[in-house]
Amino acid sequence: MSVNTNNIYGKISISDEAIARVAEHAALECYGIVELVNKRFTDSLSGLFKKGGTHGVKVSTEGDRIHIDLYVTIKFGVSISAVAESLKQAVNYKVEKFTGMLVDTVNVNIVGVKL
Repeated sequence: MSVNTNNIYGKISISDEAIARVAEHAALECYGIVELVNKRFTDSLSGLFKKGGTHGVKVSTEGDRIHIDLYVTIKFGVSISAVAESLKQAVNYKVEKFTGMLVDTVNVNIVGVKL
């Protein structure tokens, strides 16, 4: 799927993969985030055979609304709620700035903790 918009320059279409890459880069820049991880082990296996792609980010779009799910490992000793809130705000801001559309939800799923 993709997000579509029209402006004075014409029709603009942004793929879910492009949105996922922006969200991935925004997430990795946040303090306390160690890495993005796949939701399931089978996703890890299928990711080995795909070229490129993003892991740890799931993007779904409905009309002009964007829903993002992030699966992350955080650093040991940081405040989970503070890191999650910071991550939500950073991803929301960067994706909205990139697409020019509203991000409806950003869900942060903490999969693990690393030292």
